[in-house]
Amino acid sequence: MSLLKRLEAQKHSEQPPAAKGFEKLKGAAAPKADPYQVLKVRIHKRIVDEVSLDDKQLADKKKLGDLVALIATAAMDEEPVPVPRAERGRIITELVDEALGYGPIDVLLKDESVSEVMVNSPSQIYAERKGKLMLTDIQFRDDAHVMHVIEKIVAPLGRRIDESSPMVDARLPDGSRVNAIIPPLALKGPCLTIRKFAKDPLTVDKLVEFGTLTAEMAEFLRACVEGKLNIVVAGGTGSGKTTTLNVLSSFIPDDERIVTVEDAAELQLRQEHVVTLETRPPNIEGKGAITMRDLVRNSLRMRPDRIVVGEVRSGEALDMLQAMNTGHDGSLTTGHANSPRDTLSRLETMVMMAGMELPVRAIREQIASAVDLIVQQARLRDGSRRITHLTEVQGMEGDVITLQDIFVFEQSGKDETGKIIGRFKPTGIRPKFLEKLAANGVTVPGEIFWVK
Repeated sequence: MSLLKRLEAQKHSEQPPAAKGFEKLKGAAAPKADPYQVLKVRIHKRIVDEVSLDDKQLADKKKLGDLVALIATAAMDEEPVPVPRAERGRIITELVDEALGYGPIDVLLKDESVSEVMVNSPSQIYAERKGKLMLTDIQFRDDAHVMHVIEKIVAPLGRRIDESSPMVDARLPDGSRVNAIIPPLALKGPCLTIRKFAKDPLTVDKLVEFGTLTAEMAEFLRACVEGKLNIVVAGGTGSGKTTTLNVLSSFIPDDERIVTVEDAAELQLRQEHVVTLETRPPNIEGKGAITMRDLVRNSLRMRPDRIVVGEVRSGEALDMLQAMNTGHDGSLTTGHANSPRDTLSRLETMVMMAGMELPVRAIREQIASAVDLIVQQARLRDGSRRITHLTEVQGMEGDVITLQDIFVFEQSGKDETGKIIGRFKPTGIRPKFLEKLAANGVTVPGEIFWVK
């Protein structure tokens, strides 16, 4: 009997139970070896032999999943030692995840409460939930199994990972950011880090609800974006910069042309008139690389109303500043820095990385003229994300760029659960760029700057 007919004959079979999730096991011993590992490998080989992916009828992922479950059930029925019912469900779920998804970590990728997945080794997989890291009870078979999943992620993007190119940045179809590094650089075996992004991007209302900022700050930021201020979102790793950049970009009017430039495309803009550009790594001969700097320069020739750069890391900072200074107002970008003042120092250093022999004062004048607002974000000790500063770049005084905080987050301690207590407050100072906003037809109520 053919596979498809056997599938039809099993219409009323029970669905396997959900896959095992993860618990907070930090500090616990590594998970025990799976006693059915050899059986799963044997069934997997049988699936590869029996299922033809060229069959048009298997284009439907659900049908393919049902066929995998059918083959696995038949294989377990033939085992001399019966497989318990509960284990059958787990084995079938893992095999379906292997065929259709990303193996053992698929259950974590489907869990909306998980924001990051970190594979340190086949038997040590961590996940981040609500800003806290947990050791999971999930494991791969071996290093080759981890490599198989990494290759499954990067191959559709035309990227490669091998000994000659042992690091790769990529993305999943839903936009989640992926980084992989393998031996000889990773001494314990292949390492995989996946930063997940919500299927539906977080809205500004959600950020207000989560306490990332206040409603007054949100309205102020909306006015700044609509009024075409140049904004840099700064913060440490995992502080929520990309999420904030997504929210800021949602304020851009629908009738403007937006060009985005990223290393791995992950921004989720909802406007219709968006052109997305992504860098390209060198080929196997070390040629053909397209850098962020190449794309930023090219974007200037594409008649953009707004340029959104996912993150500036090196020499493209100079091209970004020049774009901001030459009629592309309202541009947005992110960068790694721990404070607004550090953001300026980082920009200065990155401009120097462009290889141009510019005097320091000239670089600072470029920065002071280009950047209007710094949005400083941080991940606090309790795992929460907060916008800690909204800071205006006012200009130059001598050789120093002057900054002025408009809103700040003040911490006042912790509660009994360890959650950080604090409040957002305006400093009482009205920013100088209100005149620029007014010239662009955007007004900001004066009372949002009042100290309460």
